[in-house]
Amino acid sequence: MGATQDDAALFAAYQGTFSEAPGYLNFASFGPPSTAVRDHVAHLMETAGEAAVGASSTLESEDKRAREAFSRLSGFPLEQVGLTGSTSLGLFQVAFGLASGAVLVGAGEFPSNTYPWLRTGAAGRARVDLMGEPGTRVTPDVVARRLTGDTVAVSVSAVDFRTGYRADLAGIRDAIGPDRLLVVDGIQGFAVADLEWTLADVLIAGAQKWVRAGWGVAGIAMSPQGLERIEPLLTGWTGVADARRYDGEEHAPLPGAGRFSISNLSPYATGAFAEALELIEPVGVPAIEGIIATHAGALIDQLDAAGVPVLSPREREDRAGIVVAGLPGRAAEAHAALAAADISVTLHGPDRIRLSVHATTRSEVLGEAAGVLADFV
Repeated sequence: MGATQDDAALFAAYQGTFSEAPGYLNFASFGPPSTAVRDHVAHLMETAGEAAVGASSTLESEDKRAREAFSRLSGFPLEQVGLTGSTSLGLFQVAFGLASGAVLVGAGEFPSNTYPWLRTGAAGRARVDLMGEPGTRVTPDVVARRLTGDTVAVSVSAVDFRTGYRADLAGIRDAIGPDRLLVVDGIQGFAVADLEWTLADVLIAGAQKWVRAGWGVAGIAMSPQGLERIEPLLTGWTGVADARRYDGEEHAPLPGAGRFSISNLSPYATGAFAEALELIEPVGVPAIEGIIATHAGALIDQLDAAGVPVLSPREREDRAGIVVAGLPGRAAEAHAALAAADISVTLHGPDRIRLSVHATTRSEVLGEAAGVLADFV
């Protein structure tokens, strides 16, 4: 009983630091930061503004703090963890670091996971090999059927932005074998999906969505194989040894994932990232995931009761916090009606509305959203 009370108290403290609008169902777009994150950024800004002796060191220390928290939550050793400016930038760094070969990518991936490979292909390096069509689930079987002797890597989202489908990372890892790289875009699942992230050779996850830390930073983690095979081409002066020895010569890359650093990141971004990740740790990802799964399941039930088609996976193990409603030809009208009811969601083309829930979502809004959408079936 004591453990249960402790868990409830931890979650109440976690929940109490968020203040998003009651109708917010748009976490897959961005996650509103907590008051703890906002207060910490304000503190860092004040530190910079006062510019006392040691202020620079204080601000720079947020980088390591963020890396340490990302290491703990991802499972990668600290030396295999670095920071970059965004998920898209990290994917570009990885893409240009692969010398040649084909990279399998789902045709329905978010563009940040296709443009890097398109650009490297045009530059004569690794090229993209698209699988399926938009909406096709990137399952181990789909991957296995498309593998060739020229395939050097598979790049996949841990959670599909379009449907909320949760990729079977273990199955994909088995399908591609130990010699090909598994690149995982974790932005739609990191910190809220209890996945075995170390199955990946590359994990990149931006801070602004489910982590709820705002924009400007992403964690990047690599396996020893990833570090060995991905060249640090798109990196800069902070990614090398003896970075503060300004001698005009090219220095050797840092030994770990820090070699993918381009320049100093904003301490406000890294500080927000660290604060948000440390806020998650006491509660635990499994607990947050469980509440999100309950909310997503309840939202699906409400949509079913309202006669609204659901386009997302129904099995709990196949989905995360995204639930998509199908409203052929009427999605724009429905989106406007939801906005008028102070409910925030994402419009995906003329036929789809994406709703996304978090552990702090108010239960009542699930039925309210379904009620609005029912008028457009």
